[in-house]
Amino acid sequence: MHMRRTLAAALAAGLAVTALPAVSHADAIGDAIAARKADMQLRRHYLMVLGAMAQGKAPYDAEAARRAAASLEALLAIDRSRMWPEGSDSFSVDGTRAKPEIWDNLPDVGAKGKAFGAAVKELAAVADGGLDKLRPAVGKLAGACKACHEKYREPKQ
Repeated sequence: MHMRRTLAAALAAGLAVTALPAVSHADAIGDAIAARKADMQLRRHYLMVLGAMAQGKAPYDAEAARRAAASLEALLAIDRSRMWPEGSDSFSVDGTRAKPEIWDNLPDVGAKGKAFGAAVKELAAVADGGLDKLRPAVGKLAGACKACHEKYREPKQ
């Protein structure tokens, strides 16, 4: 009888230990998705400030435009490599619209990311220089966002 309890306890412990990596992996995936959503939300927030000015929905404010563009530029320094682990796509887990094609096309995704970064830097250089300079720079940045999202993000359901 004692042998059976020992064997059962050992088996239970073994199962618990083998389940830990799966739980940790799931937590890591969830954390990565949450981090990238937060990153995208910050980008969206500052782009909305600038977009409202560019579209005439808010008065142009050079200082507010400069701060929003500088904030977008500061976000470029964030290391996003841990935000995009394989298996964090819309077909593998719930709660994301990232298409699995991202991981099959990393060079293209990287090029689109560089285009986004270049557009942010161009915008930051002209944001406080007047509405005539802001409008095309915001349009270019919105286009950089759209280029990636159209190809690598599932549409809203």
